Amino acid sequence: MTRMLQSFVQDAWWSPAEGVDGTEVRDASTGETVAVVSSEGLDLGAALEHGRTVGQRSLAALTFHQRAVLLKKMALALQERKDELYALSARTGATKNDSWVDIEGGIGVLFTYSGKGRRELPNATIQLDGPLEVLAKDGSFLGRHIRTTLPGVAVQINAFNFPVWGPLEKLAPAFLAGMPSVIKPATPTAYITEHLVRILVESGLLPDGSVQLITGSVRELFGHARLGDVVSFTGSASTADSLRRHDAVQRGGVIFNAETDSINASVLGPDATPATPEFDAYVRQLVTEMTAKAGQKCTAIRRAIVPAALADEVVAAVDARIAEKVVVGDPRSEGVTMGALASLEQRDEVLRQVRTLVDGGGDIVVGSAEAPEGDGAFLSPILLRFDDPTAPRAHDTEAFGPVSSLLTYETPAQAADLVVRGGGSLVTSVASADPAFVSAITRRVASANGRILLLDRDDARSSTGHGSPLPMLVHGGPGRAGGGEELGGIRSVFHYMQRTAIQGSPEMLTAVTGVWHTGARVVSDGVHPFRKSLEELRIGDQVVSAEREITLADIEHFAEFTGDTFYAHMDEEAAAANPFFPGRVAHGYLLVSFAAGLFVSPEPGPVLANYGLENLRFLTPVSPGDRIRVTLTAKQIVPRETDEYGEVHWDAVLTNQRDETVATYDVLTLVSKAPMAVPAVA
Repeated sequence: MTRMLQSFVQDAWWSPAEGVDGTEVRDASTGETVAVVSSEGLDLGAALEHGRTVGQRSLAALTFHQRAVLLKKMALALQERKDELYALSARTGATKNDSWVDIEGGIGVLFTYSGKGRRELPNATIQLDGPLEVLAKDGSFLGRHIRTTLPGVAVQINAFNFPVWGPLEKLAPAFLAGMPSVIKPATPTAYITEHLVRILVESGLLPDGSVQLITGSVRELFGHARLGDVVSFTGSASTADSLRRHDAVQRGGVIFNAETDSINASVLGPDATPATPEFDAYVRQLVTEMTAKAGQKCTAIRRAIVPAALADEVVAAVDARIAEKVVVGDPRSEGVTMGALASLEQRDEVLRQVRTLVDGGGDIVVGSAEAPEGDGAFLSPILLRFDDPTAPRAHDTEAFGPVSSLLTYETPAQAADLVVRGGGSLVTSVASADPAFVSAITRRVASANGRILLLDRDDARSSTGHGSPLPMLVHGGPGRAGGGEELGGIRSVFHYMQRTAIQGSPEMLTAVTGVWHTGARVVSDGVHPFRKSLEELRIGDQVVSAEREITLADIEHFAEFTGDTFYAHMDEEAAAANPFFPGRVAHGYLLVSFAAGLFVSPEPGPVLANYGLENLRFLTPVSPGDRIRVTLTAKQIVPRETDEYGEVHWDAVLTNQRDETVATYDVLTLVSKAPMAVPAVA
């Protein structure tokens, strides 16, 4: 009996009632039924509310670093059982290479966001956005922006072509932001996503309510969505348009993010003749994008834009490479390099769009629109050529399969115009070794693209390729591409957080943010803050140093010792002529060095290392005879989840004998979490 896929809702596996009919999902190569999918009887409203309540309590309460550590553990759990995902992926028509991009790419997203979360976000639940704004001259009224987790659920509606990468590239940033997810996979490949979630559930790593899965229809979704929820959609532009018009989005405050089909382009530069590495890289990439995942990629090249003088050579080279490298068939068979489309229905839809392209002026110059008989959804790669490169169908019709159209141009301006005619794309690539051509076309088409790949002989081998979104770079595009944005490193985490301007006194801003602000309460209890471990140290702990006089001998010794004999330090007349200095002045780095000598507690103890300075500014010059002192305050404490130490950011202020601010900066130290025993002196 064919298995009915389950959903995972309210922290339990759920199945439709016995006797419920569902949608049959078939093996793309053999036509054999793999599973049946239905969500009939599932309480979608209860699932969303479970995420908003139980999920928010368990996930949003964790810090960014705690969530990041869980993402890494989730990636490791999937890595241990990825062979199970590969076996299922073959049933979708995906070759081993296709599956690698989906499975390893998805797991890689989790690893990437885990690392970025720990490096680029605080070990806290609030993220500070941008610098402090001083709103009163005396510093008593301040303003700044913060980001906090949205209070709802992140509903993720995915496409059929990437059943592992698709859910994980949406889940990772939402999870890191602290927002529970409801995953809705596309029906044709839902059985892979179900197994993906099953592995995560069985790992025991998921906080309660943090991840739910609905296999089947979610037609009533927007009837249950409300302010604080986010819906991320990948699919057709027409479906995205209808969802975007829903009242829940237009008036109800539901955030809607879409990544949709895209008529992506690849431009061959006039300099990239058949004798160049750029020509070879262009053809190789074009064939790869036509055949990887059988062309079922939102980032695939749909328009090959080439100089008119090189069009015949490009067609011949593409034809030769397909004949030499591409073997269509069941991906489980030896030697097959391109598998089937996801279903017979999908293949029929691709052929229908090919006919539209032909009717719109395209001639098939490589391949055939004849589908082989049988239960497998196979189709050979097809390249069409348009005599009129401005033909509307070439720029508005997407055959979501192994299909691309060749368009020609005479001038760089015409090439750019053809790219823009696509109405907004996820990605355009440019193959050329001519910096002037590349620069001009990039500036012209950037506003119509979410990403641009520049391909030349220097990066042809190292490039990840036209069709490969990377987790640290933005994925999305304007216009037809959906107008949304995913990935892009920490940028995508902020899609699941609310930015709020807060205004108040230094004391209140310190309380809200967990970061000390000048003017807030300080503690000088007689114990040097460097003698305190993270367990003992508190925000606002402060030490004020003794004074040190800066002498001319100090300045000259530092100049001789370091080799920094800049005239402002060594030539009285030249320094006095400088509008910034009253005469010879101390080196800025001399002052920072002396400051360390004033505030450092030298004995072994909790402070393990000084690993840098941030935001250093020199504000008032110091002349020979001036005296400086340092005020050092514990500004931010960041324990590391996986180490026995953490980071402390110290606010350092140098002042002179007239209480003028000489310099400001942050000192960064690594500090032991627990008190350390000081070794006895022999």
